[in-house]
Amino acid sequence: MQVAILAMAVLSIGLSGYALWRDETLNWTFAVPESPPPTGAPVFDTVFDHTPSEGMAHSPAITINGDEVGILWFQGSSEAQPDVEIHRVVLRRDETGWQAAPPEPYLTSAALGDAFEPRQLVVTLGNTVQNEAAHDALYATVVSVGGWAMASVADVRMDKGNPVWARKLNLSPFLNRSMLVKSPMVAYSDGSMALPAYFEMGSTYGVLVRTDAQGRARDLRRMTGKRIKPIQPMIVVLDGARALAFLRDFDNSGQVYVSRTQDGGRTWSEAEATGIAHPSAPVAALPVSGGRILMAMNGGADSADLLHLALSEDEGGSWRVIHSLDRQPGDARYPMLRRLPDGQILLAYSHGTKKGLRAHVFNEAWVAAQ
Repeated sequence: MQVAILAMAVLSIGLSGYALWRDETLNWTFAVPESPPPTGAPVFDTVFDHTPSEGMAHSPAITINGDEVGILWFQGSSEAQPDVEIHRVVLRRDETGWQAAPPEPYLTSAALGDAFEPRQLVVTLGNTVQNEAAHDALYATVVSVGGWAMASVADVRMDKGNPVWARKLNLSPFLNRSMLVKSPMVAYSDGSMALPAYFEMGSTYGVLVRTDAQGRARDLRRMTGKRIKPIQPMIVVLDGARALAFLRDFDNSGQVYVSRTQDGGRTWSEAEATGIAHPSAPVAALPVSGGRILMAMNGGADSADLLHLALSEDEGGSWRVIHSLDRQPGDARYPMLRRLPDGQILLAYSHGTKKGLRAHVFNEAWVAAQ
């Protein structure tokens, strides 16, 4: 049995290497996101507040398909259980403001298992993000055996709220296990995309996965650190060549870490401490007007009771808290930030120790007024 497993691992490494060797040269120039200047009156609205009658709701992601904005999360009796499903709420804006449709199940383990080619057992589901390189598509963290350390990333294509096709990305030489996702994709100037992901077994590290139009993994670049386990990279593009990756330390050293690239993501510096006191939890960040960075972060090294919005005016060198949310006791963590098509910003996060979700929409004028 051990010989067979070793042979499969060697074959996986060989096939991954061959696939990368035969590919054409990639474009390594980031697409620089637009940050519109502040206009109009400041806006900060709560657009969604959800607590299921029982169990948990955790780890929101934001999807944008044209004018349709969605929030995804995983919900069930508790984390990593067979009854966990991916749920979704659709947000639409009319003349009276943002309206949330009733939340509903969106992706189940059974339906995803049937959509795999070939069909596969899916024991549970976890962090799921939008696949922005394809229409109506997701990258889902799936477990077929074991727990999170044996997870894989699935490329899932949806149609009218149902999975119609899926396959696991070939990301890990360890029988393609222990890879997970959490953060939004990163765009390149030629229209190609990259997926932030992370390896959670043994020598834990973050990765930037370059994908092609067919969804194949074409290249992987690591983000590592000494004496820490950097995971869940949140990447903020500064210009065509430079970006920051803010990372959670899985071992809970009490800080946020940062890794930098100056060559479009080909290489990343060793992750170093930012000085931001933080529990072992991810942050969310994106560029805003004036060359600044907005971050959603927790309020200290030992507690996730508070969620802060903070600004950096020196490319992550220092931070100023501009607003605090969720002042009630209980975890407020796993934030997600995305810019909407109209230029506003959507913030979603878990609260109440994974018992529910909240979401707020605000604009650049509100950020500038803080």
